[in-house]
Amino acid sequence: MTTQTHISKKSDEKELSPLQEKIHRIIFEADTPAGKLFDIVLLILIVMSIALIMAESMKGLNEQYGTIFRTFEWILTISFTIEYALRIYCVKKPFSYIFSYFGIIDILSILPSYLGLFFVSSHYLSVIRSLRLLRIFRIFKLNRFVKDSNTILIALKQSRRKILVFLFFLVMINVVMGTVVYALENEVNPGFSSIPQSIYWAIVTLSTVGYGDISPITTGGKIVASVIMITGYSIIAVPTGIVSVEFNRNAQAKKNSTQACKSCMNEDHDTDALYCKRCGDKL
Repeated sequence: MTTQTHISKKSDEKELSPLQEKIHRIIFEADTPAGKLFDIVLLILIVMSIALIMAESMKGLNEQYGTIFRTFEWILTISFTIEYALRIYCVKKPFSYIFSYFGIIDILSILPSYLGLFFVSSHYLSVIRSLRLLRIFRIFKLNRFVKDSNTILIALKQSRRKILVFLFFLVMINVVMGTVVYALENEVNPGFSSIPQSIYWAIVTLSTVGYGDISPITTGGKIVASVIMITGYSIIAVPTGIVSVEFNRNAQAKKNSTQACKSCMNEDHDTDALYCKRCGDKL
């Protein structure tokens, strides 16, 4: 049984060739001159791509230079596609990269351009590439930022269940309060024409946004609105408190390197680490 489990775990692994090892060092690690140069060029291309998307959204510039913008945008998109394929090619477990944080961001930054062939405005969503700029902390060995970003991600991950319970509680409050104000307002106030519309009003009010497009006019409705507003002020800090507790609990004093494990893609390693703390593979 143990042997079969071990074999199944290794089924999606592959041994890297010297070429793959070299590509991995360049693409995933910033400890070498080639690796740092690659990442700096990549960041420049990302910034250029974001600037092109913004410029294309400006009607005057788009009418005059639209063809040029789209040509360069496709050149950059194809370059990012090749880079994404190389990242998959040079890791032992491709799915570990594909479903990692940066793997998901990388594919999401590419897809909108291709979707733009079918849905005209969807290519503007390529601005999600700005999230890839988070790699700048790793590239320039800003260890404090790398450490803090890892701490925040860990805190968010560990507090996700509490946050989900909190969100479920908020949904229930909005449904109940929205239904109550609908019962009080629907006969005299056309703004509360349905329960979903009233729930929308409750969400806007509870979040303290207050668009003002709908407002109660009856005494009972105003009382409910007051209760929702006070409740909103009292619970708005709850998610922050949940994450802060986990953040303080997981605060680390150690430094992190820029090395990424070839097997599991974990990047949370000490600067003097020789083996991955998650899977044990040699770095």
